Amino acid sequence: MTDQELAIKIRGLKKTYGAEGASSAKVALKGVDLSIPRGSIFGLLGPNGAGKSTTINIIAGIVDKTEGSVEVWGFDIDKDVRNAKANIGIVPQEINFDVYFTPFEILELYAGYYGIPKAERRSDEILRAMRLEDQRDAYTRFLSGGMKRRLLVGKAMVHNPPILVLDEPTAGVDVELRQHIWQYVRELNNKGVTVVLTTHYLEEAEELCDEIAIINHGELVICEKTPKLLKQLDEKMVVIHPVKPIDEIPQDLKALGAKLNDEGAMVIHFSPSTITVGEILKKVSATDIEIADLKTEESDLEDIFLQLTKSKEV
Repeated sequence: MTDQELAIKIRGLKKTYGAEGASSAKVALKGVDLSIPRGSIFGLLGPNGAGKSTTINIIAGIVDKTEGSVEVWGFDIDKDVRNAKANIGIVPQEINFDVYFTPFEILELYAGYYGIPKAERRSDEILRAMRLEDQRDAYTRFLSGGMKRRLLVGKAMVHNPPILVLDEPTAGVDVELRQHIWQYVRELNNKGVTVVLTTHYLEEAEELCDEIAIINHGELVICEKTPKLLKQLDEKMVVIHPVKPIDEIPQDLKALGAKLNDEGAMVIHFSPSTITVGEILKKVSATDIEIADLKTEESDLEDIFLQLTKSKEV
């Protein structure tokens, strides 16, 4: 992939926080390389303290890196700070606006920071998209946590950047509003906006992201297209509901690791590379167990995430 096709290019990114008081120096990033394609929804996942927010804050220009390079829309964050910041909108985890301003005033204020003429500002449009039009002129200190979170998303979009970075954007937001935010994010992405997402809601990353990178202990564990990543774990599960209840699993099926669940169904975890569902069903039939129903389940992103991060634990 050429540099012109990348929204964000990170090479050899390192960050060490210096010793402070009784705390010793902490290495947050250990040489991370990332290539985030333009027009994609890119997931950046990892446990707490893995280095996700440090990476985002360096991209945003909030934290100084120790070593390495970062380019935003082709602009180096050290050599061309103005253009790098102009091409990215950041939605941080922390609420960071003056609670004595109204939502409309905050959006207007930030539009002014970016030099957007009043005739070209989209403050009311953004408030409608974030379902905050009824709170347009209310002081933000009276907004709920979910409303404040949506206002952060809106604030990041005032200058219409080609890249939107969402750092845990739906934390504390109820299910309905979360779905509304993701609908708006999809609409932006369909218009060409590159979205970088950090989240602990793994099902959202699995559903939304074209590509996912996992960071743990400051190192890049894996970066793959989402469908390919989901195939990394060579494990499936078949759940078999027998016609008649069974009290004990036959020995041949115990050898496959079969177990009974709370519903009386037989559960078998297996690796498709070593045995097929058809072969398992033949072994079940050989025991004279009649099958009333069955289903197979794929490994999901959470399974892969746990496996990969555990393998890197220190």
